[in-house]
Amino acid sequence: MITSALFHRPESEYAYLIDSTHLVLRFRTAKDDVTRVQALAGETYLIDEGWYDQPFEMNKYLSTKNFDYWNITIEFPGKRASYAFVAFDEAGEKVFFGDQGIFADSHEVRAHANNYFRLPYFHQIDMVKTPEWVKSTIWYQIFPERFANGNHDNDPAGVKIWNSADHPTREDFYGGDLQGVIDHLDHLVDLGINGLYLCPIFKAHSNHKYDTIDYLEIDQDFGDKETFRRLVQEAHKRGIKVMLDAVFNHMGDLSTQWQDVLENGADSRFADWFHVNKFPATYNETADFEHATDITYDTFAFTPHMPKLNTANPDVQKYLLQVATYWIDQFDIDAWRLDVANEVDHHFWHEFATACRAQKKDFYILGEIWHSSQSWLNGDQFDAVMNYAYTDAILNYFIFKQTDFETLQDQINSQLVLYRDPINEVQFNVLDSHDTPRLLTQAKDNLTLMQQTMAFTFLQPGVPCIYYGDEYAMTGAMDPDNRKPMVWDEDQQDLEQYAFVKKLIEFRKNNQKLLSAGSISWSGNEQVAIFTRQLDGKQIVGFFNTSGVEQNVPSGKILLQNNAQEANNEIILGADSFAILEV
Repeated sequence: MITSALFHRPESEYAYLIDSTHLVLRFRTAKDDVTRVQALAGETYLIDEGWYDQPFEMNKYLSTKNFDYWNITIEFPGKRASYAFVAFDEAGEKVFFGDQGIFADSHEVRAHANNYFRLPYFHQIDMVKTPEWVKSTIWYQIFPERFANGNHDNDPAGVKIWNSADHPTREDFYGGDLQGVIDHLDHLVDLGINGLYLCPIFKAHSNHKYDTIDYLEIDQDFGDKETFRRLVQEAHKRGIKVMLDAVFNHMGDLSTQWQDVLENGADSRFADWFHVNKFPATYNETADFEHATDITYDTFAFTPHMPKLNTANPDVQKYLLQVATYWIDQFDIDAWRLDVANEVDHHFWHEFATACRAQKKDFYILGEIWHSSQSWLNGDQFDAVMNYAYTDAILNYFIFKQTDFETLQDQINSQLVLYRDPINEVQFNVLDSHDTPRLLTQAKDNLTLMQQTMAFTFLQPGVPCIYYGDEYAMTGAMDPDNRKPMVWDEDQQDLEQYAFVKKLIEFRKNNQKLLSAGSISWSGNEQVAIFTRQLDGKQIVGFFNTSGVEQNVPSGKILLQNNAQEANNEIILGADSFAILEV
């Protein structure tokens, strides 16, 4: 037995509460090395009764290239737990794994109370709780400046004619606004959307609005507070939740606070609001206005127009928490998406989460983090992150053909075992966004492949998000090209793609519980990837042809497909096609 691979960490994704008396336990072993794992578990103060002689058999539920992961949920009516693990291999070896290390399994080892991990008391306040409504949400991301121009009276100077075929520059304006979003809410309803994610709408200089000037004002190019209030109300009437984008890592250089620093230097009352390393705050320009050299203050990346906020400063904390709660209290928003969340201190995010949830108990907090995020996802900061690691695994296999089927399994399962199941169920799954090339462009205009990739993503735990215009097969390379004006001209809309996306969303909603919480299993090969979800006796199987030529798969009740035909009790999958069956 490879004992160096055995692993468990208490009070983490390896041991967590799901209610007041039930504890989920996970245990890791080397791949194909262990045949059984038992959990020895019982009430801490009753070990003398010998509960360790009545073990619980664990289930092997996910595997990666190097490890197997075992899982069990155990009830502890007394709300206290002591537990350890016994692993068995084919050769008959068995070892005890507990709080004080690895031992040859014996009665003496099992009977020693200090050999067990403990959860001393089940405090529900420490339990990860994610908003239930998020699990059934299909999100739709809007870049407000490019979605729809509903009010020409607030158009910025030099606004361009709305043209979805344009290739915008970073400084172009087309006049998209909040009224335009209101005007097209019924489009979202028809599509099946019930979650609206808006990129920043607060007063800023740029078209993307990530350089905030005033967090308490709607940007004048987008409308006013009453327009936004009406947007939230109209969205809620249609069953659509609203998520705003907050930029608390940095401010815009035209903000009152930063302008005071530039004017007064170290004597500014806002000097400690930012990370100024040397006064005066200066930089050297380059040909790219978003990149500078010799910057004497910390910024987002090397963008001199986005000075980084010092969120350890109590005054900054007070101001930003006021912002966070203001839009919940006054406008009833349902969620915050937090830009560059990983570069802000954990202490602030603790305070932020507490303040938001005090305003609205089931508030959703989403962090923009592109890497492993356990430190933020323990229930006391965020509910989820933008799941870009998951995105990479899917794109690298389906779109870029850079990985094999075994690697896809490894990468997807590796991400799932990083987090507790309640977190996985609300992770934010994107395939493209304002920060990436559009999916169809990455698929080299292969719409069938785009649809296959979307369908695989909609089968995953977590909640899917559609980037505006993907329902009409819009294209675009890296920003700003991925931020083209929305295609509202019916002659330019891909109605086949629109119909597919409607069916895809309907399929997800009809099977929400299973796709959120069901078990996962893999089969298939390099020709056809097979992905199965199962819950309460119901099973859904997705067949994905990645071979480049036709493939035959078993027939069944087809729930969703593209480029697939039934013949002779089989389903013929065309190149890059898929079929999702209920079996």
